[in-house]
Amino acid sequence: MTEQIKQTLRDSAPMRWFILFIVSLLMFATYWFQDFYSGLKPLMESQLGITSSQFGTMIGLTTIANIFGMIIVGGIVLDKWGIRLTALIFGSVAVLGGVVSALGANDVFSSDPSTRLTIMIIGRIIFGVGLETTCVLISRTIVKWFQGYELALAMAINMGIGRLGSAIGIAISPEIADPKVSTPVIFAAFLIALGFIFYIIYLIFDVRIDKQLKAQAVNAEEEPPFRFNDLKLLFTNKSFLLIAALCVAFYSAVFPFMQYAPDLLVNKFGFTYALPEGATGLAVFGSTTLANTLLFIGLFIFGIAFPVIPSNIKEKTGKILSFVIIGVLFVAFLYAFRETFAIWIKNGPKAAALLPMGTIFFTPIFGRMVDKKGKAASVMMLGAGLLIFAHISLSIMNNVILCYLGLFTLGIAFSLVPAAMWPSVARIVPGRRLGTAYAGMFTIQNLGLGLFFKGIGTVVDWVNPETVEKIKNIRDGLKAQGLSGSEISLKIEEFRKAGELPLYNYTIPILLLVGLGVISIFLAVALKKVSTKQGYKLEEPFGK
Repeated sequence: MTEQIKQTLRDSAPMRWFILFIVSLLMFATYWFQDFYSGLKPLMESQLGITSSQFGTMIGLTTIANIFGMIIVGGIVLDKWGIRLTALIFGSVAVLGGVVSALGANDVFSSDPSTRLTIMIIGRIIFGVGLETTCVLISRTIVKWFQGYELALAMAINMGIGRLGSAIGIAISPEIADPKVSTPVIFAAFLIALGFIFYIIYLIFDVRIDKQLKAQAVNAEEEPPFRFNDLKLLFTNKSFLLIAALCVAFYSAVFPFMQYAPDLLVNKFGFTYALPEGATGLAVFGSTTLANTLLFIGLFIFGIAFPVIPSNIKEKTGKILSFVIIGVLFVAFLYAFRETFAIWIKNGPKAAALLPMGTIFFTPIFGRMVDKKGKAASVMMLGAGLLIFAHISLSIMNNVILCYLGLFTLGIAFSLVPAAMWPSVARIVPGRRLGTAYAGMFTIQNLGLGLFFKGIGTVVDWVNPETVEKIKNIRDGLKAQGLSGSEISLKIEEFRKAGELPLYNYTIPILLLVGLGVISIFLAVALKKVSTKQGYKLEEPFGK
């Protein structure tokens, strides 16, 4: 009878990983919607007449409601009333935001470019209300199923699936957009709705696991329910404040950069926006976009296979053999599609998309390392240090090789810090306050993101007044001739290719992010020192 009580759905490894897959589909969709505009910046400049500052405003306003505490509200709802009600409320809001954005982009309310942009911004704001709470919700769900098991690895894989959404969204949105901006917006909204449906399916399992956990805890000491006084305890915890500050400094140096990365690579390092004519010969069912998507998924599968498969084989010989087999298959995969990858690394949106793809490979490796070896605080220190090198390479230096090295280093940093940070929160904060803790971190993070999304765009316009003015004059002239938005885009792209438009200078905007790397290192060092004094044992293994 005792043994029967101990067994729950979460004690089954296949069930845990199945649940992870279901809930991660919503993470995939939200990350796609968050980042897919990145590859559309020049098209939006020509079709909607926006500047870099306005582009940054649209992206940055995603965070506006969360800056004023909406995620805290979501976290409290999560801790007081649980996963199911929170999912239905905030998931629905995220879907609504996607729908409003799609309607605005598709001329449903108005064909005027400024009105369309305004409606798209309203949609982004609504989406933002649901976005971060949804991410908190997913993190809390994973803790619920993996606490005491492969928590860091599970969070890393979930993050990897989210990054896959970012990567594919950035990479193929320009292809979907040809020739209209509205098409990828509609598709991104569809993905949000689909991801939400899958999470609703998960709620069936959530009901079952709650019943089992309640039965299992019959003789256990009941944990006190969430109280509003817990907020005071949370925000007076030095370790939590330090990890929250590290979160905002680190992510403010990464997420805003990703929105401008394609444009940076094109303007500073000579990458292209459009793929060369005839270079997209790879097709599935006649679609090069589908073929490119499948290649990203293939890279994702290898990224997960390397850390997961060998680590689940007990014999040393089997581990080595599995690693060799996966390595050989990976090399064969790269060789088979070498011509396509050679084109990708010279294309702005595709090369920028490889940054989150790199995190898919490394984050599970580092997550597994944190589970097995610990050293979470040290891992965060290393990641913050790599961040400095990456942004120096991409701002001050003008060498293409250093550019690739900087992107690669940024990918490793982007893997190290999250792989250690998010499971560390579950060790610092009691379970009854975990939803509010994640929500608090996302709220503070949004303060930084809102500032730097807008700030980088403003600085780009400030240091490039000639480029901004010339694009505006050309667009106004073409519009006066009666050309449509799509035709204006094509004409401006012709001017750009002919060298008749001055390039954007991104040196100063990206150099600002180096300072965030320096701040991140100091915060990581302080976190290691303080958390050790408080007894949170961040340097010890996280898994069983």
